[in-house]
Amino acid sequence: MLKKTIFIAFSLCSILFGCKKLNEKMQPVVLNNNVAFQWFNYNGKDEIFSKEIDTMREFHNPILSGFYPDPSICSANGKFYLITSSFSYFPGIPIFESSDLVNWKQIGHVINRKEQADFKEAGVSKGMFAPTIRYNNGTFYVICTNVTSGGNFIVTSKDPAGPWSDPIFIEGVNGIDPDIFFDDNGKVYITHNGPPPNNITLHDGHRAIYMFEYDIENFKIIGESKLIVNGGTDLSQKPVWIEAPHIIKKNNYYYLICAQGGTGFNHTEVVFRSKDVFGPYEGYKNNPILTQKHLDPNRKNNITTTGHADFVELPNGDWWSVFLGCRPYEGDLYNTGRETFLLPVKWENDWPYFVDGKQPILPTHKRPNLEFSKNYKKPTNGNFNWKDNFNDSSLSLEWNFIRTPEKQWHQLENGYLKIPLRDLNIKEQKNFSFIGRRQQHLKFDAATKVHFNFKTTNQTAGLVAFQNESHYLYLGVKKNSNETIDVFVEKAHSKTKDKTPQFIDKKTLNINSLDEITLKIEGNNRYYSFYYQLNNNNNWKPIALNIDAKLLSTKEAGGFVGTYLAMYASNNHFKKIVPKTEKN
Repeated sequence: MLKKTIFIAFSLCSILFGCKKLNEKMQPVVLNNNVAFQWFNYNGKDEIFSKEIDTMREFHNPILSGFYPDPSICSANGKFYLITSSFSYFPGIPIFESSDLVNWKQIGHVINRKEQADFKEAGVSKGMFAPTIRYNNGTFYVICTNVTSGGNFIVTSKDPAGPWSDPIFIEGVNGIDPDIFFDDNGKVYITHNGPPPNNITLHDGHRAIYMFEYDIENFKIIGESKLIVNGGTDLSQKPVWIEAPHIIKKNNYYYLICAQGGTGFNHTEVVFRSKDVFGPYEGYKNNPILTQKHLDPNRKNNITTTGHADFVELPNGDWWSVFLGCRPYEGDLYNTGRETFLLPVKWENDWPYFVDGKQPILPTHKRPNLEFSKNYKKPTNGNFNWKDNFNDSSLSLEWNFIRTPEKQWHQLENGYLKIPLRDLNIKEQKNFSFIGRRQQHLKFDAATKVHFNFKTTNQTAGLVAFQNESHYLYLGVKKNSNETIDVFVEKAHSKTKDKTPQFIDKKTLNINSLDEITLKIEGNNRYYSFYYQLNNNNNWKPIALNIDAKLLSTKEAGGFVGTYLAMYASNNHFKKIVPKTEKN
């Protein structure tokens, strides 16, 4: 009887608590000079992920879908840790953990304080370039290039989830894509991309790889920097953009793996080896060891631009590699940016090669020989539904700002995310009121419910598909001169006549007071459609259908990032500002 009484009491408390939480969410939200987003929902619908697979035997590629380029990986304490470039998004350098190389959980960001990096008015594709993560004697090290301010730096942490130290900058290094290597004799070396010897450029894209010894205890360079690769695999063939070096030691050889060919369609991965850490390094006769550039561009499930790899050894002696690649919807057009893929690496005659690295990369692959992990609840690939009801005390790790906020301007309150109507707007190269997550699928829908109380016709809030300040599609709400509400779609494209955004379409709502609306963007490869609804009956009404969204592709927008789907608000959106054009 006592157990039954306790159970009933517990059940009543649970119901009352649930009702209290529900009532809190149903209370009118106090806006002041904010807009409030009640929830955000993202749903992936890619055809390659729709086919059922045996997840105990196979996995989907990419392992991190969406804008996760330049991956680096290390192992420590029975787990694997992976980081990627983040450019001017903040927090920066997302870090993931896995026990099976397939199922990944984001555990934090390496860069999450203004003191570590302030991107100020940097271009979207500036900021953090090509980090490397390594583990040695109980400490994690990340080395990276902040191309906006300070150059190459190292941060450290005992816990990969953070906090990470403030940057320790490496003075006098002219280059990007640094790697840190801990030799088994206790010595430490840093390798990086740089200009050609004596700054004498023999052809466009001529770069070189340099190395120096480093005092990791005192964070100082030892001796002189030495050239280890000039130009690439064969200087007579005018190779371009040798970069992303990583040093690996196996069987008394030092292996240097590098990206070559640029991060576009001709991207490859190549390998060199030497018995001495400083060389001379010989190139593998079967280079490149990974590329898709020679394959039919019209093949099914096309994956392109593969390269920029990093290797990891499993406890059983197997080797695997993470690398970047792209999934175009046609030609060289992709809005999702560069993604992280996984393939096995084999060794033959003391040379590494990718298994099927020159064959068309398939969307599914046999799993690594590791125990399957069920601990990671939020998938990073496949078709998934992801919803944020903003009930936590801090933003989910999937969310990013564009550039570093001067101070916290958002609020999470009673199940709402409040974003202020600040004077900054989306056409400015600044930290405007924008909170976004990656578009991770070629086919998707993203929806959000927004509450507002506009005072002027310059104010707006809504949902944006964003590449940079001059390449976006915005589904917004505004007050018009008749004191009613317009729902509209705005397009920004640098190729428009005066580079200012243009209205695609709008609808005037026949009401003179409205404090909430639900907005949805639906993507179908190259074409996006835009909808709204005024209640929750799932009666979506179109604003604009099948709008050409190739302006969100890297080929059209330039730069190195992928599309973000973001909540946005501005007090002064319709102020005329000619945005800067993103350059590579």
